Amino acid sequence: MKKVAILQSNYIPWKGYFDLIGMVDEFILYDDMQYTRRDWRNRNKIKTQSGLQWLTIPVESKGKYYQKINETRVSGHDWCDSHWRTLSVNYAHAPFFKDYSERISDIYQRCREEDYLSRVNYLFLTEICDILGIRTKISWSSDYTLADGKTERLAALVKDSGGDEYLSGPAARDYIVNQVFEDAGIKLTYMNYDGYPEYPQLFGTFEHTVSILDLIFNTGADARKYMKSPL
Repeated sequence: MKKVAILQSNYIPWKGYFDLIGMVDEFILYDDMQYTRRDWRNRNKIKTQSGLQWLTIPVESKGKYYQKINETRVSGHDWCDSHWRTLSVNYAHAPFFKDYSERISDIYQRCREEDYLSRVNYLFLTEICDILGIRTKISWSSDYTLADGKTERLAALVKDSGGDEYLSGPAARDYIVNQVFEDAGIKLTYMNYDGYPEYPQLFGTFEHTVSILDLIFNTGADARKYMKSPL
């Protein structure tokens, strides 16, 4: 039984995104989909003493209303230093910041060599998976032939990758046509993001939906104990 998940790439996403990766055998980055503005593709939230703060990668999107995610270029590289400074200031006193600061800082330096948002996100996803001990294969939808139809395309990607079970994010219940997966002989299941335990966190009221870096800097090697995917 091979389980597959398919999702657009996000920038330093929350723990649930990495749990989805950790619960499947292959995770397909759905990056030949249309880029959506003010979404998770190029931004995420961290905690600060003043409350939640967005870290946003500037991208070239003006007039490019139909560009795909993998066609979206970042606007320069100054954001690399800016984001790392913001993380350093706000997590300097987190218990495990020093243990991971060099490694995360190195990712930001390597991002200076990347001109496309998808590649930037891929760097973070693969390195953070390694930190968390998640060994799932990460591939690209462009590695496969894309079928027509929203649900049909997902089912075809699962089939082409040799999968027979599709683990979907819960929001997709609104549009997925179950019959398409049944006809293809693919088991369809949905991720459940309820019931996450809280962990020691800086700056007041607990927030579950911040970047995975918050969990790593605050709990270190114990991060997976506060996640759902099996160790």
